[in-house]
Formats: sequence, C-alpha cells, structure tokens
Amino acid sequence: MSSAATELVRLLTVRGETLAVAESLTGGLVAAEITAVPGASRVFRGSITAYATDLKHALLGVDAALLAQRGAVDPQVAGQMAAGVRKALRADWGMATTGVAGPDPQDGQPVGTVFVAVDGPLTDRDGSAGGGKVEGLRLNGSRAEIRMESVRSVLAVLLEQLAGEQTGNERAQDTERNGGF
Repeated sequence: MSSAATELVRLLTVRGETLAVAESLTGGLVAAEITAVPGASRVFRGSITAYATDLKHALLGVDAALLAQRGAVDPQVAGQMAAGVRKALRADWGMATTGVAGPDPQDGQPVGTVFVAVDGPLTDRDGSAGGGKVEGLRLNGSRAEIRMESVRSVLAVLLEQLAGEQTGNERAQDTERNGGF
C-alpha cells in the first residue's frame, strides 16, 4: 500500500466521506491500492472495472455518442466515468482511469496517453475543489510502469482535491490527533 492511499483513507475517514473507483487501463489496481489500507472499509464503497468500451456506457453511463466519436481514451470519457461510478455506487467521491498502457495505440492515441479524473460534491466554501477534475498524462515506460503511474496519479489528484477543501478546523483536529500542536 502506498502512503498516498493511506493518506486518502485517513482524510476521507476524518471527513466522513466515501469513495468509488471506475477503472479501465488500471484493471483494478486503484481499488487494490486503496483496499490494502487498514480501515479502508470505512470509506471505500467499491469499484467498477469497465475495461471494454461498451461497458463504460452500460455500467458507468458514459455517453455512447462520445465513445463512438472519440473512443474510450478521452478526457470527457474519464470525467463521465468518475461521475458515473460516484452515482452508481452512491459515493461522495468518484475516481476514474482510462488510457493506453500498450503495447499498441488505441483509439488513435499513442501508448502512454492517460486521463485520470475525480468527481465530488460541490460545496459553497470559497476555493472549493468539489465537482470534477480531469488530468491528462503522457507517460513513458513499460505497460506495468504506465499502469502504476496512472494509479499514483489518480490518487494524487483526489488527495489534492481533498486537501484543498479541508477547513482550518479539520486541519487543527487532524494535527492534534497525530501528535502535533
């Protein structure tokens, strides 16, 4: 388990929020990383591995016309996957990965093209990071390296979102709980 997954579970636990994951190129690696953390069951609702393009529509509600027009490796597809899994599994936050790990290009996209996305609750707080966020990546390396970097990247995007929303009071409580002052 990574320190990012541990921190993600900790932050979600403190906030009383839940998470669901939609995966394509990572094939369940994001869910495995999260569930390796003790206590993950308090926050992790589940995951949908929609590897086949048609399942992205059928299970996650990704727009069929978008998939037909642009293919599965697309920023809008990633965003709709995150929103779709959030809705389907009734979670506060949804995360998604889609891309090309290789060995061959897909949907006109070269190997190493990856999109990671998060979708979360909108809030009224100033500077709220809620809603959706998609990041495009151009990764190098082997198939395994591309997949693992995709896992690391999607965890980092959600951690950034959660850290951006954490209020001063939550930070103070958290510091106190962890021996700080």
